[in-house]
Amino acid sequence: MPKSALSGTRIRSLRTARRMAQADLARLAGVSPSYLNLIEHNRRRASAGVLESLAKALHVPVETLDEGAGDAQIEALRAAAARANASVTPEIDRAEEFIGRFPGWAALVAQLAAAAEAQERVIERLSDRMAHDPNLSASLHEIVSAVTSVQSTAAILAESDELEPEWRARFHRNVHEDSVRLANAAEALVAFLDTSGEETGLAAPQEELESWLERQHFHVAATESPDRVDWPRHIAGEPELATAAARSLAAAWLTRAQADAQALPLNRLLPALTKMLSAGDGFAPETLARDFGCDLARLFRRLATLPPDPGIPRFGLVTCDGSGTLTFRRPVEGFQLPRFGGACPLWPLYEALLRPDRPVRTLVEVAGRPPARFVAHAVAGARDPLRFDPPHVWEASMLLTPASAALGREASEEDARPVGSSCRVCPRSGCTARREPSIVAG
Repeated sequence: MPKSALSGTRIRSLRTARRMAQADLARLAGVSPSYLNLIEHNRRRASAGVLESLAKALHVPVETLDEGAGDAQIEALRAAAARANASVTPEIDRAEEFIGRFPGWAALVAQLAAAAEAQERVIERLSDRMAHDPNLSASLHEIVSAVTSVQSTAAILAESDELEPEWRARFHRNVHEDSVRLANAAEALVAFLDTSGEETGLAAPQEELESWLERQHFHVAATESPDRVDWPRHIAGEPELATAAARSLAAAWLTRAQADAQALPLNRLLPALTKMLSAGDGFAPETLARDFGCDLARLFRRLATLPPDPGIPRFGLVTCDGSGTLTFRRPVEGFQLPRFGGACPLWPLYEALLRPDRPVRTLVEVAGRPPARFVAHAVAGARDPLRFDPPHVWEASMLLTPASAALGREASEEDARPVGSSCRVCPRSGCTARREPSIVAG
């Protein structure tokens, strides 16, 4: 059944499910039975006003009858089916019929599937935090220290029958002060952990910066200006940038982003990128870098911070230094990035770090239900290439592009490299690069 036919079919299914005659529905909606018959058989397109009247007569939201409303639900149901247990075989080819006949149940199934996926992401973030977050360790140490101090002082008070009033008062004061310290530490820990639904509860200046950029959709309009900007003043008072270290990182990031914007102006880059993607020959960042006379790392940063555009895919970006520590993360849907600890050692990012100035292009597949494919372009080089004297500081960048947008019309059927986020939350039990057991492996 074509998607364009979904609106009329849905109206007919809802009417028959309510045991309502066509003439009765037509009368309630204020249209002729013959016109309604044409709509139900998808031979006439209903106007917005007619759809609203029909929805009111059928006691359903008007969005339920919209022709395009089913597309998102169909995709959601297909994703839910892909995430189902292997022993369950939903009738994928009848998803449109299911939505048409039972829109409420279809919406509920899609909602439950989305909620389950969101909870998996929460578990991954919390596990990552519990395993690697230095702030959590420090908070627990502060609580244990305060409890031990209170216990020791209370034991002295309990076991000493005769104490000088001055010493007794001192011990009481110590118990009070340690109790306050314990209460403050516990309150801070609860506030820190109570952030599972959002990327807040920041543990480092880098995360403050990334949280602020997330709110800006990773594009700050002021960076497009050719004039010098006083970045410390520009970001003053931003709630996410709570520390001086985070504000310093933000000012440095904005200075670099402005330089990238001047080298790759939007009025030239967007048309060139749109033309490349619409040609159907695949995404070739090396061509753009040559045309604009810039290095790949700069192009990657610019692509990952473009303003939202419906015709351009969202690019993900990960950078690391010579130690392999992630120094910047711009996430992309379907590719979970670890918040703490080490990332998957199979990422092309680290392959590029071992081969400076030699770009790497790899089709990768991220474990999931369903798995997601991306084309990863990675490159590494010296942060200051004009420096002769050591030590040299190395930096690697990896641009992530959804495979559907990067491979063009002749999509490659080659085997993709299986990768994950980090070993702790990766379900690939047979991976030769595994460092520790997974908490989500089946």
